[in-house]
Amino acid sequence: MPDWNADLHELVRTRHRALIGYAYLLSGNTREAEDLVQDALVKVFTPRSAPAAAVSEGYVRRAILTIYLDLYRRRRRWSGIKHLVGIADREESRESAVADQVDVAVALDALTPRQRACVVLRYFEDLTVPQIASALGCADGTVKRHLFDAHAILADRLGPLSDTSQPSPIVNPRPLS
Repeated sequence: MPDWNADLHELVRTRHRALIGYAYLLSGNTREAEDLVQDALVKVFTPRSAPAAAVSEGYVRRAILTIYLDLYRRRRRWSGIKHLVGIADREESRESAVADQVDVAVALDALTPRQRACVVLRYFEDLTVPQIASALGCADGTVKRHLFDAHAILADRLGPLSDTSQPSPIVNPRPLS
């Protein structure tokens, strides 16, 4: 057995609980802490990068921190962009997706041409209020008023939002065909 393998076994035998505790302090979750320690041990104790026995716990602790920070950054980045993905977290039947699109199309037909233009530019083209005002040749306040009135009409037609963190009552912001 190579020396690094014996060092690994000794470290796991004597310091495993302390490493789990360190990872738990970072993550706040026992399962995630166990995964962090496992990933760190695999990362540190590969045959080509095994550290010296005297500093192996320090290397593992640093690897735990690095892996945790990478996961945190990845989650934070994903939470900022996951709403841009057009695929729902759960699979919907094709019929309900088509029905949702038809409902949105009917609700959009109830809007005035200016309200509809503001809604489409804001939620389908992802333009800001000043960009919409520039495109339509009107004031920012006018665009805000059209969006406010359109929200009221759409909420009346489509029903209230189940998730209030969404900026619009449009269920599926995909172009209608």
